[in-house]
Amino acid sequence: MKSKTIANGILRAIGILLGIFLLGYFLYAIQSVIIYIIIAGILSLVARPIIIFLRTKLKFPNTLAVVFTMVFMLGLLTGLIVMFIPLIMEQGKNLSLLEVDKLQANVQEIFNQITGYFSSKGIDVLGEIKNVDFASQFKEIPDLLNAVLGAVGTLSVGLFSVLFISFFFMKDSHLLKNGVMVIVPKGNENRFSKSLETINNLLSRYFIGLISQITILFIIYTIILLIFGIDNAVVIAFLCALLNLIPYVGPLIGAVIMFILSMTSNIGQDFQSEILPTTMYVMTGYLIAQLIDNFASQPIIFSKTTKSHPLEIFLIIIIGGLLFGVVGMITAVPMYTALKVILKEFLSDNKIVKSLTKDL
Repeated sequence: MKSKTIANGILRAIGILLGIFLLGYFLYAIQSVIIYIIIAGILSLVARPIIIFLRTKLKFPNTLAVVFTMVFMLGLLTGLIVMFIPLIMEQGKNLSLLEVDKLQANVQEIFNQITGYFSSKGIDVLGEIKNVDFASQFKEIPDLLNAVLGAVGTLSVGLFSVLFISFFFMKDSHLLKNGVMVIVPKGNENRFSKSLETINNLLSRYFIGLISQITILFIIYTIILLIFGIDNAVVIAFLCALLNLIPYVGPLIGAVIMFILSMTSNIGQDFQSEILPTTMYVMTGYLIAQLIDNFASQPIIFSKTTKSHPLEIFLIIIIGGLLFGVVGMITAVPMYTALKVILKEFLSDNKIVKSLTKDL
């Protein structure tokens, strides 16, 4: 009897492990669908204040309010894409992509100016470039093109999927909630339902706060670029502001983009007297904007929307980045906010939980 019990226990443990493995594999196989659902959930949270406003203030029927909101958001997306067309065309014109001889002359001219400038400072730019193996980089171009074509196809399917799921999440605000409630242990439904409502409110405020942060940066960047006469200032400012959605890494990418576009905007002018000073002034302004964002607007907005201390947010973003990379950095604050709400509801007597959730 004892051996039979042990055998049953071993088989049960093996069955549980196998079940966990199969569940993990299943979730891995449908990770794209999970990402679509998460993005759709985020969009529904962002759209929630608009839908509520249309329903309560303008007396729109629910379905019409959802359709109007989705058309508005699609209009914004289309507008963003259209905004980048002049930038691409302008940069193509600046770089003379359709005139090979002029392109070569422009590149040679700016290279000569850069080399001459750094040579006067005792830096051998040409010698350093010779040490770089460019040939190996060009071998990756066919793979890059295939990856781009694949990404376009995947993006089309993803966009349709996200829009389809978002429509039903917005139309039936309880749809996602009901799906989550199915897996909640019996007897905890009311408490979990209360937690989900609080999470929805906090995350809606958080995403609205993100939009406010991007708007502030966009205005500052635009002013800086217009002051120094950079072409397509509005588009460049918006792109760099949008990159701030990626904490810490995004601003660095934005700095590189602004640096390059500031230089190419003045291509053909004297490097030492025009291109370099203008680019340095623009980058100084960019640094000031980032300091304002990091030490003023961002802590104020995030602390008010998520009800967390700025130091808390900083540490959570760093931990998320170390564990899950860029995706972890982007999702760290929303996930942490949701976790805090759930912990407060179910472990409100715990001393640590009390300390972390005292402002919720």
